[in-house]
Amino acid sequence: MSQRRIHMHAIAATVAILLIGLVALSRSTPVRADNSHKDADDHKNPVVENATQKVLMGEQVFRFDTFGDEAFWGDTLKLHQAIEGAKLGGVGPGVSPKTALAVGLKVDVDALPRNLVEQIQRGRVNLDDPAVTLLLLKLNAVVGLTGSFNPSGTLKSVGIQCALCHSTVDNSKPALCAGQITPNPGTGCIGRRLDGWANRDLNVGAIVALAPDLSVVANLLQTDQTTVRKVLNSWGPGKFDAELFMDGKAFNPQQVTDGVITATNVPGATLIPPAFGLGGVNLHTWLGWGSVPHWNAFVATLEMHGKGRFFDPRLNNASQFPIAAANGFADLPHINPDDDQVTPKLAALQLYQLSLPAPNPTVPFDKAAAARGDELFSGKAGCNNCHVEPLWTEPGWNLHTASDVCVDSFQAERGPDMRYRTSPIGALTTHLKGGFYHDGRFGDLNAVVNHYNKCMNLGLSDSEKSDLIQYLISLKF
Repeated sequence: MSQRRIHMHAIAATVAILLIGLVALSRSTPVRADNSHKDADDHKNPVVENATQKVLMGEQVFRFDTFGDEAFWGDTLKLHQAIEGAKLGGVGPGVSPKTALAVGLKVDVDALPRNLVEQIQRGRVNLDDPAVTLLLLKLNAVVGLTGSFNPSGTLKSVGIQCALCHSTVDNSKPALCAGQITPNPGTGCIGRRLDGWANRDLNVGAIVALAPDLSVVANLLQTDQTTVRKVLNSWGPGKFDAELFMDGKAFNPQQVTDGVITATNVPGATLIPPAFGLGGVNLHTWLGWGSVPHWNAFVATLEMHGKGRFFDPRLNNASQFPIAAANGFADLPHINPDDDQVTPKLAALQLYQLSLPAPNPTVPFDKAAAARGDELFSGKAGCNNCHVEPLWTEPGWNLHTASDVCVDSFQAERGPDMRYRTSPIGALTTHLKGGFYHDGRFGDLNAVVNHYNKCMNLGLSDSEKSDLIQYLISLKF
């Protein structure tokens, strides 16, 4: 049995176990005898069957569905030409596996034939050759990136999936990383998929900047392609600026923390957040745009450029979202339902994402210190006031003004509610790279704790700060 089939069966079993409590609860209520007899005869529960089917479908959508966005990334931007390079029919030097790994793309080892893995391990595969990248695309092994090919074998187009930003791979094959990057703890370059993990190695801006024709983006932003590439290359690994294409604001003029200007002209891109552990969480983005299905529809249509319907009248606010308002993003065309490649998949995609479990801590921690930190978290430090256990965010409308958390309001003003979401903080060790807060302004957890100690006048001692950090490292959802 293949690894993929084993994984799918495991998901099905997990869903069944998770829902068995619901089934038991429903049967604790008196029901009519004929219904009870029917359940016993059928040995099936429609709730479990529906959930299982949707989770399995959602996994396929999350991992492999482009929503028809090849028309944008391939036909319009011609990104595929930059990937294959001039020698193979495209343009430029092409993208070799080493280059792909260096910009944070990941390879699913379960999609590779065993003999190819062995050849890579023995150094018999030229990882400097773009032709090998095309081979990986043909095997559907590049996480979040799909290639379509002409009969001649040349690359026809490329499309992207949710998994591009919100998946990575484990470190089960560390020897295959080719020394290109130092990934987050527990992750690697070539390994088994870890869905829901933020890919903080991925340099989205640098990848998009490779596209030979960015004229459509330049026209949208009312600038030139050179400026577009400069902005894209300013983002850096693990960041993406979704609001740029709504408001055109590429840089934060003044980054302010605890009343002090700490930087100027900071790129407007924000960190890619994890997509696991979101069950029970109201708002799912840094700025609280909406819930999982809202943001999936937003990204699939407005960012990935898939073929689907989208509606959000807040984008008609021309003073806040001038680009979105001018281009009708608030109410995308009413397309034929048969042509809609986004809407029919939102339910399954949502259920899969809400089913993604958070992993255990990926770095060691001091258990005794973490126990002391637990007391501080709910006591003197007051963290549980907002990061409510076990959601690690408020159960309800989980937003705060910039002044509540003692930072500037640049990013907050780019969202409809002009507030910041209380980010769930479970499994922090899965995204230690890139910093913390929406824009990564805090380099490590020590900086975060010091910030809140000052902002909230907590009066924590150095030992208490250390204990609190050990507790934060230990958290999972």
